Amino acid sequence: MTASPALVHAVGDRALTWLDANREQFRLTPGDRENNQALLLRLKPVAELTINTHVLFREGVAGSRQRARAGALLDFTWREILDGGNILAGLQHDEPHSPVPLELYATFHELGYRHPGLERAIAAARSTACWSALEILPNRRLGILNAERRVGLTPSEDMEAALRRTWLGRTPEPWLFQYHIAYDVTHTVFHITNWGQVPDRIPPDIADYLARYLPAWLDDWADLEHWDLLGELLVVDGCIPRPGLDPAIWERYAAAQSASGAMPVHHAMPEGDPVEVFDIVHHSTLVAAFASAMATSRAMAAA
Repeated sequence: MTASPALVHAVGDRALTWLDANREQFRLTPGDRENNQALLLRLKPVAELTINTHVLFREGVAGSRQRARAGALLDFTWREILDGGNILAGLQHDEPHSPVPLELYATFHELGYRHPGLERAIAAARSTACWSALEILPNRRLGILNAERRVGLTPSEDMEAALRRTWLGRTPEPWLFQYHIAYDVTHTVFHITNWGQVPDRIPPDIADYLARYLPAWLDDWADLEHWDLLGELLVVDGCIPRPGLDPAIWERYAAAQSASGAMPVHHAMPEGDPVEVFDIVHHSTLVAAFASAMATSRAMAAA
C-alpha cells in the first residue's frame, strides 16, 4: 500500500500557499546587510526557500498553478531579496572562503540566472588552497562539491570519497540514529542526489542500507511527533527504490499540518507573535512542500 496521492499533494499545496503568503518574512533588513554574520544567519532561511521551491518547480508534478507559484517565489527571491545576486557577490567579496554564496547561487544558476561578478569571485576563492583546506563536517563538504557541480565546475575533490567520509557513507550501527545524526544523514542524501534529482547517484550498498532501516526510523520519529525531521526522512524515502511506504506515516504527517498550511516542528503548532512563529516553522513547512513533491513525483512515475 502507498499513501493517497491526493493526500500527499494536498500537504505540499497547503505548504506552498503558506510560504507564498509569508514571502515578505524572508526579506533581509538593512541591519542584516551591514553585518556579515547577521547576513549569513538571515540567508539560511532564504537558501532553504530557494532549494525547496526549486524542487517544486523542477519536479513539475503538482500542476501548472503550483509550478507558476514556485517560479514566482524563486524570481522574487533572486530579484528582490538577493538584489539580482548582488547580495551574494558582496558577501563573497567580504567572506571569500564562505561556501554560502556558491551554495545559494547554484540553484539559480541551474535555472538560468547569472551574475558574472559573483562567478569571478567564486573562481578566485576556489583557486586557493584554503578552499579545500577549510575544516567542515563531511556532509557539508559534500554539499559544497555538489554546488560546484551544479554551476558547471569540476568538484574540488572526489565526491565518492567525500561521501564515504560521512556517517551514512560508513553505514554504521543503525540503532545509533540520534537527532543530530539523522539530519546529517538526510542532508547527505540530498547532496549526493542533488536534492532528489538523481537518486541513482546513491551507491547500491548505501541504498540497501537505507531501504532496510528507513522504515524503522520513520516510525520512531513519527511516534515522537518530530514533523520537521520526519519530513526530511520522507524526502529520503522518495530517493530510494523500495516497497511502498506504510500510508499511516503520511496520514499522521498530514494530520499534523495546520489549517494555514504551516507544519509544526515538533508536536503542535506554536502560538504567539506571527513573526516569531514564522521563524520557528518556516523550515518544517518548506520540508513539507519538498517531501510532497518527491512523493508525488514517485507516485506518478510508478503509475
